[in-house]
Amino acid sequence: MPWTYLHAIKDYSDMAAHLEAAPDARVVVNFAPILLEQIDDYARRIRAFLDHGEPIPDPVLALLTADAVPDDAAARAEIIRVCLRGHAPRMIEPIPLYRALAGIAQRAQDDPVLLRHLDAGFFLDLATCYHLAWLGAAVRRERPEVQHWLAQEQGFEPGTRRELLELIGEVIAGIIPRYRSLAEQGRIELSFTPYAHPIMPLLLDIESAREAMPDVRLPQYSGYPGGEDRVRWHIERGLDVFRKYFGFAPAGCWPSEGSVSTATLRLLDEYGLSWTASGQTVLANSLAALPGTDKGPHDGWLHRPYRLEGSEMLAFFRDDGLSDAIGFRYADWHARDAVEDFVHHLENIVDAPPVGGVVSVILDGENAWEYYPDNGFHFLEGLYARLSEHPRIRLCTFSDVHARCAGQGPELPSVVAGSWVYGTFSTWIGDPDKNAGWDRLIEAKQAVDTALRQHPELNRDALAEPLAVCEGSDWCWWFGGYNPAGSVSDFELLYRQHLAALYRRAGLAVPPALSLVLSTGGGEPDTGGTMRRGQAHS
Repeated sequence: MPWTYLHAIKDYSDMAAHLEAAPDARVVVNFAPILLEQIDDYARRIRAFLDHGEPIPDPVLALLTADAVPDDAAARAEIIRVCLRGHAPRMIEPIPLYRALAGIAQRAQDDPVLLRHLDAGFFLDLATCYHLAWLGAAVRRERPEVQHWLAQEQGFEPGTRRELLELIGEVIAGIIPRYRSLAEQGRIELSFTPYAHPIMPLLLDIESAREAMPDVRLPQYSGYPGGEDRVRWHIERGLDVFRKYFGFAPAGCWPSEGSVSTATLRLLDEYGLSWTASGQTVLANSLAALPGTDKGPHDGWLHRPYRLEGSEMLAFFRDDGLSDAIGFRYADWHARDAVEDFVHHLENIVDAPPVGGVVSVILDGENAWEYYPDNGFHFLEGLYARLSEHPRIRLCTFSDVHARCAGQGPELPSVVAGSWVYGTFSTWIGDPDKNAGWDRLIEAKQAVDTALRQHPELNRDALAEPLAVCEGSDWCWWFGGYNPAGSVSDFELLYRQHLAALYRRAGLAVPPALSLVLSTGGGEPDTGGTMRRGQAHS
């Protein structure tokens, strides 16, 4: 899927630019290690094409240097489908040529004759506009040639398209070094997620889903075989990849989707991490489960770090109201009004007893911004400036807090297993389609384990990574009737392809069950399914 390079040139580059421009900002930037590898892979592949002509595997990115396009109607329709992805009011309509081409492309989706008669130049220009729309606001502002391309109303010459590809390659290649430099300067903290973004509590104990959802219907299999070993593999491989790219070990871990359980936190503590984080409702559920009469949320309950009993690792919990305001409310506000509203809420927290505390604002670094004007440029610029100069609010990282609070803070004897989304695992398990996804994964793991026992000559290490990809959280995120059909189709097909490849790599026949579609979707949730709110809303 193209999201790695698209978010790299739009959001990862913009976020770095905002942090470089705000010397007093102190934030945590979290990377999943498998994302670091993909960013590096894209940078190397684009460089290999530019230097040696090696083919670029992404077919739409490759159009930037193509001379022709396929005659096949299905291939042409797929180019159009891909090149129309993006929030039209913010990404397509502000670019005159893109707006005009998109109108034709939309008609061609329903008109086979028009589709067949569009010339190659149309598709090449559409792909060029698509990539221009995904360039970050900082890149646009820094590069006069990009501003000229965005205003262009005629077609693009081959030299211009190649120049755009060179720019894309340059931006992607600079992502990891820029964040590493910011970290080495002490201006940001970098943290990690276990390697392929698994939901660790469910791998450790699938029954942990019942802690926050007692009546949940679980997959037909009672547990994930060898789950603890797999979780340790993700943690250890994730730490190795992080050290490879950044040159040091992270102090903190954002578990995939803030998914935690008591067993998960104890396991992370074994690896010497100083902090982790999750969602507000996980904390509320955990406080409500405390024994005795004085239980449940109390004054200042959210805005402080906690320690799991017997651990020195601090756990922070997301302020859903403030985090979701950025993700879902402010996109249509004037940037100045949004910043002032956000700061006003922070000031109310500062003034409420007990005085002092830590407000954890945690959200996607990528998915909100295409719904903002200029990719959130004015909001983020204003927010960092306003907070940096505020007399009573101090930007800080979780490690900053740990240095001040190590060994202090309230203890939790346990945590109720859940994620930052609603405090449950309902986004990944419990729905029939999601459960079917788990069943296929567990069957594959059982088959691989059997093959390894029966055939000692099999390379266990060669199977570990493709298995890890199948264990990632994003597959089941998309399954279910409430997500958009197009996205569900993309992800469920790719999931079944990865599972089939795992069987083949283990020398096994692909089971017939993997030829059956797991989920079709059909809903239209907030922002196309790419984000969730911390708490359910009516």
